[in-house]
Amino acid sequence: MARAYYSTVFEQSAQDAWEIVRDFNNYPVWVGGAGESRIEDGRSGDSVGAIRNVLYKGRRVRQRLLAQSDVERSQTYEFCDAPTLPVTGFQATLRITPVIDGNRAFVEWWASFDCEPGHRDELAATLQNWFGKWLQSLRLSMVTPAGSPLQCPLSEVRKVMGYSQTY
Repeated sequence: MARAYYSTVFEQSAQDAWEIVRDFNNYPVWVGGAGESRIEDGRSGDSVGAIRNVLYKGRRVRQRLLAQSDVERSQTYEFCDAPTLPVTGFQATLRITPVIDGNRAFVEWWASFDCEPGHRDELAATLQNWFGKWLQSLRLSMVTPAGSPLQCPLSEVRKVMGYSQTY
């Protein structure tokens, strides 16, 4: 079993980051390159078992939410169809932990998977790079166009943007 891991610290709070990531259907909100997304079978984006069907860089990707915890601010998912990389048994977890000093967030994303032994390091490095890129995209989604951190709660931003669902 191989493992890829990436972590970073955000200047925003763990709760603010979690409010964006929590809805499994919010991928296009914070992942650069993600297009339209929908949760299949009329389920909600926070229900375990929900399948996210998202267009990512012109390719349709389906992922199933395996676990979600508001207490741990984490979600675990797997691919429903063949992954974009030559791996099997893929499971990934994204977790956001509060950093008390400065009200910041420690964000980590990891995946475990099987692959041909000669490709473990290469595939782990590829995933690590992708996780870093997607977390940078999340970081940028939490900054106003002027480049300063959001100055109001995300619930207020949602109201202004017309989102009716709050957490």
